[in-house]
Amino acid sequence: MKKTVLFTSLLTFIGVISMFTACSSGSQPTAENPVQGKVIKSGSISNLTVSVSSDSGKIKNGEQELMLAFTDASGRAVDVGAASLNFYMPAMGSMGAMNNGAALTTTGTPGVFRAKVKIEMTGGWEMQIAYEGPTGKGKTSIPVTAQ
Repeated sequence: MKKTVLFTSLLTFIGVISMFTACSSGSQPTAENPVQGKVIKSGSISNLTVSVSSDSGKIKNGEQELMLAFTDASGRAVDVGAASLNFYMPAMGSMGAMNNGAALTTTGTPGVFRAKVKIEMTGGWEMQIAYEGPTGKGKTSIPVTAQ
């Protein structure tokens, strides 16, 4: 009886772990595979490439999670220290300029960040990306369209 209960408990535990793993969003970034999801846009900063990606490969109106990865020429993640991501839309007519800053959190891979941002409206935006740390500092702007 005890063996049956133990076996059933073990199977239940394995089933819960399998279900959790299957429902989690993709794999974790690594130094060798830092870009997760579909790349929205990439650009150059100094001698690095910065890529912004998401599950859908698109910037959308509203709240969303993005990934920000800094890589070298070989595609490996590079520790840039601190980074920032801001979405900027210039003033148009009577509407003032908009800035939608992303909240960045680190991942287990230096140089790869999770970004949570709320884009206020559809249309043309500039992704303003900057970093400062062990590899120096840099910044760039990359145009994107929120859908």
